[in-house]
Amino acid sequence: MSVKKILIEPNKLLRQVSEPVEKVGDEERALMDDMLDTMYDAPGIGLAAIQIGVPKRIIVMDIGRDENKKEPRYFVNPVIKNKNEDKAKYEEGCLSVPDQFAEIERPNRCEVEYLDYDGKKQLLRADGLLATCIQHEMDHLEGILFIDYLSKLKKSMIIKKLSKIKVNREIF
Repeated sequence: MSVKKILIEPNKLLRQVSEPVEKVGDEERALMDDMLDTMYDAPGIGLAAIQIGVPKRIIVMDIGRDENKKEPRYFVNPVIKNKNEDKAKYEEGCLSVPDQFAEIERPNRCEVEYLDYDGKKQLLRADGLLATCIQHEMDHLEGILFIDYLSKLKKSMIIKKLSKIKVNREIF
């Protein structure tokens, strides 16, 4: 298990649509372990494989409130089966859009079908923060970032800030 480099917007890989996983084997489990280490190190509550440059339909998350008690979740080939019409706004951030936050409105409940860490098919009914996190991470699988839900002005301001941050990181 190791910590990987997280891609920062603007990066064309982040806009790529991720490919389905044929089966969950040792390689996919090792990737999920690395993703979890990377997410915890960042620190964050969710990470899609594309954020570390791997265009596979895999996401990991841990929305547990207790730092000492890890509650990792693994989603391979997730598909949202149902979304509630009721919406909720949560402040979202993203490891690929560091230090930028915005309130994003999304359905407050969803059902997601996926393969778990062992490749077993699961169906999860999620609400609140978990539903928001699932939808946010699944957007990554389609090449969508939370900033895409913002006005053109807000989005361009954030991208300009990120470009400066990226340049400064490369200099030092």
